[in-house]
Amino acid sequence: MLALLDYVLKNGTVIDGTGRAGFRADVAVRDGTIAGIGQFDAAQARVCVDAAGKAVTPGFIDIHRHADAAAFRPGFGRAELRQGLTTIVNGNCGLSVAPCGEAYRTQILHYLDPVTGALPEAVGAQSMGEYLTALEKQPLPLNLGMLVGGGTLRASVAGFGSAVLTPEAMKTLHLRMEQALSDGALGVSLGLGYAPECFYTTDELIEALRPLAGSDVVVTVHMRQEGDRVVESLREMLHVAETLRVPLEVSHLKSIGKRNWGRCTPEMLRLLAEAREAGLDAACDMYPYTRGSTQLLHILPPECQNAPLEQLSQELLDPAYRAQVRRRMEHDSDFENISLLCGWENVYVTSAAKERNAWLLGMSVAQAASRAGRDPYELVFDLLADEGCTPSMIDAVASDDDLERVLACPFSSIISDSTYPDTGLLHPRVYGSFVRMIETYVNQKKLLPLEQAVRKMTSLPASRLRLTGKGVLQPGADADICVFDPQALHERGTYTDPAREAAGMDYVFVGGRPAIARGEWTKERAGRVLRR
Repeated sequence: MLALLDYVLKNGTVIDGTGRAGFRADVAVRDGTIAGIGQFDAAQARVCVDAAGKAVTPGFIDIHRHADAAAFRPGFGRAELRQGLTTIVNGNCGLSVAPCGEAYRTQILHYLDPVTGALPEAVGAQSMGEYLTALEKQPLPLNLGMLVGGGTLRASVAGFGSAVLTPEAMKTLHLRMEQALSDGALGVSLGLGYAPECFYTTDELIEALRPLAGSDVVVTVHMRQEGDRVVESLREMLHVAETLRVPLEVSHLKSIGKRNWGRCTPEMLRLLAEAREAGLDAACDMYPYTRGSTQLLHILPPECQNAPLEQLSQELLDPAYRAQVRRRMEHDSDFENISLLCGWENVYVTSAAKERNAWLLGMSVAQAASRAGRDPYELVFDLLADEGCTPSMIDAVASDDDLERVLACPFSSIISDSTYPDTGLLHPRVYGSFVRMIETYVNQKKLLPLEQAVRKMTSLPASRLRLTGKGVLQPGADADICVFDPQALHERGTYTDPAREAAGMDYVFVGGRPAIARGEWTKERAGRVLRR
């Protein structure tokens, strides 16, 4: 006698993640995998779920998140599962918490605080293996993978300075990169807009990535610029990928600044398409919002980050130093000058640790300066100095038309780029990105059919990071499954009230166990750490 199935999902419309049209079928689950797709009697299963009128899809996959530290917080997973996420990948933009080594651990983790939040002291992060082992000891509500950050690698051997790496330091960097990949990192992330990677020349960057040459290890990149020089920055990364013969994933592809809208994004999509036609394994991703989120200090010229944040905080108290930085910000475009590209009215303060600065949260710099009768530059310099350069910001950077071009592109994945500072307002994308994609861009704007949107959230990102068994509904695949009425999905969070979980997921299975059942969080812990 055949063993009972664990679950049968009856009478749903199967959208299998490949992009093909949905079809009516049952999905059978046994021992954490998909046992079959077809017709099954309810009596064959311990539990039968009526999925009539519902879409049955693979669990959604976010390959760009920054929950390196948040994964250890109580309640982690609710915001993710409520929007259908069953797998996330952290360590993006060159900013992984491991391997931070020993000498520079404090500096690295302090620099990452506005992005990842604070890593618990008890969690080892000297090596990627140490970090992943600590993560595996957690009861995980969903699957987690890690990229190793190129910025963290460089900082772990030489700090945040701009000096060219010595041959010895470069050798150590290579060894730590190789060890992180051996420990299970899924790829290498770059953050060329951030210290210390912003100090690499192109040739130095190629040398730093030399151990990857000719491999299938994907390199993801937050490019050197996303403003006036964004096309040039993409050309740089295509050159790097072609030189090393490695897969390339361009993170959150966008053009910052009104003068670049409608011009740069179409050109970048053309360049990526040409590279793909020429045989390069290249693609991109984007979150379904026109506002981004990162450290507030990112508005400063990159040379300001050529020191520990404590030193920068002190330097920002010096009127002469302020005047020098201000002159750069008011006039120069050789860096991603957000204050010029977007304007202070489009830069919002979203975190501050000190109570005396809490009044700024959610306000644009322009609004705050007006209310306080202050100059906006001086207000920002004071805030950064007072808070140890750790505040976060949300910035209105992209255009709706450019965003839709990227979301509709056949080789773009959907991501959230969620950051998790310990205080303040999170970006609503933490809570709603994947529901928003369907609610806004499938249901309301008709930008693309549901089947294609699901592909961008399942099989496509899974293929980018070689996540075996993920992203498709087929026999033998992992039973990470969503069941929902597409018309019932609703993003509830806003920029002023972001911490509201998305609605509409009836069931979310992780490893064959229901993490969401009948719309309620079950507190199941069937997630696992994904290692390369």
